[in-house]
Amino acid sequence: MLSNAKLKYYDSEVLRLPAATRTKYHEQVDRLITTLSRSVKEKTKIKITRVVKAGSFAKFTILRKSVDDPVDVDVVFYISGRELDSSSFESLSADIYELLVGVYPNKAVEDFEIQKKAATVRFKGSGLAVDIVPVVESGPDGYGFQFDASGGKTKTCAPCQIQFVRNRKVKDANFRTLVRLGKKWKNYNEIPGLKSFHVENIFAYLQDKHGPCEKIELRLQAFFLFIAQSELQTVVSFPENRGTIPTFTDPVVIIDPVNNDNNTAARISENEREAIVTAANNAWELVHHASTEDDIDLWKELFGPRFKIED
Repeated sequence: MLSNAKLKYYDSEVLRLPAATRTKYHEQVDRLITTLSRSVKEKTKIKITRVVKAGSFAKFTILRKSVDDPVDVDVVFYISGRELDSSSFESLSADIYELLVGVYPNKAVEDFEIQKKAATVRFKGSGLAVDIVPVVESGPDGYGFQFDASGGKTKTCAPCQIQFVRNRKVKDANFRTLVRLGKKWKNYNEIPGLKSFHVENIFAYLQDKHGPCEKIELRLQAFFLFIAQSELQTVVSFPENRGTIPTFTDPVVIIDPVNNDNNTAARISENEREAIVTAANNAWELVHHASTEDDIDLWKELFGPRFKIED
């Protein structure tokens, strides 16, 4: 069995974003926020009430850039004074897109794109992609509504999502390492339908159920085993989900820890569920053999050729 120190070495040397790179990304994002905020104020009637760096970058679970692992930062712009409908999202996205093009006149139009929930700008130099996510403010404490291209809206809370991971990190110093390991497995093996958010939530669910882990490898095995044995047909929810949780008919149900009405896994199809379960079962068997046979090459089948546990 690999010691915590060896797996933390791999995490530190290969997976985790180096401090210097993180600082560079912060500076790049801060410049974008400052310039875009000024442009919004001068050229539109959009009222920005709050800006929050969110996603895996803010949660410290982001992977450093590699062939398998793109690097992106979510920046949530809280907007007030907008109606909660699809036209609001369309106009917000269009305005932000045009403003981004104006802020970066020397960048090719291909560097910008409108996604379901965000406008994205890509920086070729650093490889960083920044998703500008407009959220219509609704209530206190960072809650608001996020829109998608179909006109649907979802209640969310970026600061609450960050705090959710911070709370697990306080209880288990290995939590973020585990999330990065799970994300690397997902990315390297191109697991269909499984998102980083799902990986994070399943590890949080296991921590809530079993407490902090003593051995990173054992909790990693438990992650694969949970998916394989439950076949992802167990409803995943959290102590934060106070009150009633609706009944969902989707193949996989992973409740958003900040919104009981949001199944974060709603887009996973039945075929994808089966593929994820098969991949997890194979991964569990691989970890078991790699551990009992002390075979580093088997670990590389799980995480890729850059897996290493020492110099």
